[in-house]
Amino acid sequence: MKISNPPKFDDIFLQMFLPVGMKMVKHIEPTVSQLKDLSNQNNQVNIVLPPEQEMNDVSAEMGKLIKECYQLFQTHQAIDEKGRYLYWDKIKHKYGKQAEKVWAATKINRLLMRKPLVLTEKYEFYFCIPDTMQALLHFIDKTSSHYNIQLINQKDKHILSMEEAITSAQMEGAATTRKIAKELITRRPDKPKNDYEKMVINNYHLMKKVVELKDEPLNIDLILDLHRTATRDVIENNAISGEFRQSDDFAIYDGENNLLHQPPPHEDVAELMNAFCDFANAEHDGFRQPEFIHPIVKAIILHFLMGYIHPFGDGNGRTARALFYWFMLKNGYALFEFVSISRLLQQANTSYGKSYVYTECDDLDMTYFIYFQLDKIKQAIDDFKQYVERENQARQNFTAQILDFVQQHGLDERQIEILKMAVAEKGKTFIAKELATQFKISENTARKLLKELADLKLLAPLKSGNAILFVAPADLVARLQK
Repeated sequence: MKISNPPKFDDIFLQMFLPVGMKMVKHIEPTVSQLKDLSNQNNQVNIVLPPEQEMNDVSAEMGKLIKECYQLFQTHQAIDEKGRYLYWDKIKHKYGKQAEKVWAATKINRLLMRKPLVLTEKYEFYFCIPDTMQALLHFIDKTSSHYNIQLINQKDKHILSMEEAITSAQMEGAATTRKIAKELITRRPDKPKNDYEKMVINNYHLMKKVVELKDEPLNIDLILDLHRTATRDVIENNAISGEFRQSDDFAIYDGENNLLHQPPPHEDVAELMNAFCDFANAEHDGFRQPEFIHPIVKAIILHFLMGYIHPFGDGNGRTARALFYWFMLKNGYALFEFVSISRLLQQANTSYGKSYVYTECDDLDMTYFIYFQLDKIKQAIDDFKQYVERENQARQNFTAQILDFVQQHGLDERQIEILKMAVAEKGKTFIAKELATQFKISENTARKLLKELADLKLLAPLKSGNAILFVAPADLVARLQK
C-alpha cells in the first residue's frame, strides 16, 4: 500500500506567485534605491519611476493569477462534484499538471470548515462535515430512530447479536465459519477448544459487556476491562491483557511490509488515554457547551483515536470497535445492538487501512476515516433491514404453508420457528439449552416446546449421554402436510 504524501498548499502558492513577485521587485528595486539615497541626502533627487508599461504588465500578470486562484477556490470545494472527499493521490491522477493547484484550492476550502480536536498539546487532529456527510448522518439518524426493534423476531435478535462478535474475531484472524461460531456460542460457550474459538467467545462477552456498560461514563478502568474481556487467554506480541503497552516495539505494516503507522511513544499513552476519556465524556451537544459534534461522528472518532494511539500491545482493533458500539448505544442508537460493521470492514480491509493512512499523511485530517465508516454503517443498516425483512417474509410464508397443522395442534410462534429451522436443515439437532438462549426462555420451557413437537412426531428424540437431543426428520414437510 504505497501512498504518496500530499504537497503543502503554501508551497504551491509560493511557486505560483514567486515569479511574478520577483518581477515586481526587479522593477521597483531601482526606485527603492533612489528613495534610500534621498533619505541620506539633503539635495533634491529626481525619482525615476519604473516604466509604466512594464509595471502594467506585471500588475496584469498578478491580476490574472489572483483571478485564477479565485476560480480555483470556487470550482474545487472540500468535496468534488460527486460529493467525494478525495485524497491527494486521486486528485493527482484526475487533474494531471493542474493537480497541485487543485489540491491547494481544495485544501484551503477544507481548512475554512474544519473543526479542530486538540487531544493534548502534542496531538491535534481535525475533521470536516461537508454536505454529503450531513446526508449520510441524516439517513442513519432517520433509519435508526424510525425502526421498530419489536419487529425483530427473538431468534433473529439472538443471531444478529452474535454477528459482530463473530465477524470481529474473523477480522482479527480467527479461522472459523459463521455456522461453527454460532454453534460454539449457543452450545458450548464455556468450552472453547482453541485460540480461534476463544476469540469468538471473548468477543461475544465483549459485546454483551458493552450493552451492560452503555450508561457508564468512560474511564481508564472501563477501557482496561473491555480490553481484558476481548483478549482473555488469547493475546499476542507479549502484551498483557488489561494493561497499556510499556514499550514502542509496535508498528503497523501492510502486506508488503511497508510501515503504515508508528503509534505515539508509550510514555504518551496514559496522558492520551485520559484526554480520550475526557473527550468521550464531554457534552458536545451545542447546549451545555457551544461546540456540537454529531454523536455518530464522535463514535467514529473514538474508534479512530483508539487505533491511532494504539494503547495496547494487542487487541486494539477489537477494543476500538467495542467503544464505537458503546458510544452509539449510550447515545440512544439501540438498533446497533443488532447491526454489525466488522463484516464490511473485513471485506474492505485495504480501504479501511487507507482511511487511517490518509489521515496521518494529510495533517491528521480524520474526515477520510469518518466518511469511510459512515459509508460502511449505511451499508450495514441496509443489510440488516434486508435480513430482517427476508426472515420475516420467509416466516410468514412458512406459517401460511402449515397453517392448517398449526391451527389444528395449537402450535405457538416459537414452535413454528423451530419447525422452520428443522425444514431448512434436515437432520438438525435441537437442545433445550440452545433454544433457551435463542428465545430468552427457561430450559424447562424450551424442553417442553421440543417434547410437544416430538409427541406430534415432528421431531425425533435421541438420547446422548445424560442429555436428550431432538432431531429433524428428513420427511418433516410430508408429516406437516398430513
